[in-house]
Amino acid sequence: MSESQSVSLRTVWLGTFVVLLAMGVRATFGLFMQPMGLEHGWGRDVFSMAFALQNLVWGISSIFMGMLADRYGSGRTIALGAFLYAAGMIGTRLATDEASLYLTAGLLVGLGQAGTTFPVILPVVARSVPMAYRSTAMGIASAGGSMGQFLIVPAGQLLISGLDWTGALWALSLFAATGIPMAYFLRGKPGAQVGGQSLTAAIRQALRHPSFHFLAGSYFVCGFHTAFITLHLPAFVADEGLQASQGATAIALIGLFNVVGSFYAGKLGGKYSKKRLLAAMYGLRAFGMLLILAMPLSTWVLYVFAGWMGLFWLGTVPLTQGLIGQIYGLRYAATLSGIVFLGHQVGSFVGVWLGGYLYASTGNYDLMWWIGIALALIAALLCLPVKEQSLAPRAAMANAAS
Repeated sequence: MSESQSVSLRTVWLGTFVVLLAMGVRATFGLFMQPMGLEHGWGRDVFSMAFALQNLVWGISSIFMGMLADRYGSGRTIALGAFLYAAGMIGTRLATDEASLYLTAGLLVGLGQAGTTFPVILPVVARSVPMAYRSTAMGIASAGGSMGQFLIVPAGQLLISGLDWTGALWALSLFAATGIPMAYFLRGKPGAQVGGQSLTAAIRQALRHPSFHFLAGSYFVCGFHTAFITLHLPAFVADEGLQASQGATAIALIGLFNVVGSFYAGKLGGKYSKKRLLAAMYGLRAFGMLLILAMPLSTWVLYVFAGWMGLFWLGTVPLTQGLIGQIYGLRYAATLSGIVFLGHQVGSFVGVWLGGYLYASTGNYDLMWWIGIALALIAALLCLPVKEQSLAPRAAMANAAS
């Protein structure tokens, strides 16, 4: 193995590990809803708002973290994100009122996630490997997020059982901080292109391109689904008479099955139309949500639902971000990924908040599931008109003319 191949392999696996930790810790937040609510007298709507704010901050700050990575390098950006993530987890442990919960679990953790997850990490991974393996490499890194969900959610439940929720948050803050030393090995930034676009021109070009908005719209739906299910599924399971630990197991199973789903989404995206694969994924999500509504909830129905949804959970990420790199190029991929990811996180905000609001209003989650089904079908339709052709030649001609 050559030195360049060794560096590429190291970048892929370390990037995957950072995503594993960041997404795994994030997936544990639903486990803290009931113990923290009982301790502080907070309803589900309070915790839902904190998690919704976290997702919105994550989305907005992903744009700026992407700009930092494109301009000053990914290593510094990842280290900053990991520091803010750990500080937010510690602050969540120390929060005593709603305002401090929103500041820590909402603002700080959201900022930290922006610097340690897909919009920053996947462009680093994509640049480290040859084009032929780019989609597969991004699928591996995306699968890391799912493996984190599979490994860290049960660990979080064990930590809560053994150390109470307070000790569990201290331990999870250490997990988040692990990204700081890892950032050293993920440093670097895109090389300057002679006669290439400026950042402003790249953003303007993307915003004028309808496919960019179709991708952001479908990503909105992805965020709506994943955030709602991640936060509210354990409570939904408990409401239906099953144990909270079974809800945690279901979240873990989603992560386990999505290791396969994300890897093959990336691999298939290197061979077939990414937009058609995306459309199929959203349509198949709708079937999974219909299953949990149509069948009386039992342990096996829950686990079948988790496995099915897991196959299509984060597989949208390598396909969506692969399309961004394919259509708009890699020079400003982190920034453009951050802008599209804002759509994902606005969807996350709406999914988390609306789930808590409708539960408080109706006493159940039935309407949320139906909304999720409708949005899945809309997202499938949004993906089909995306134009997958690269705009790079057009940009080069425009720069030459100017």
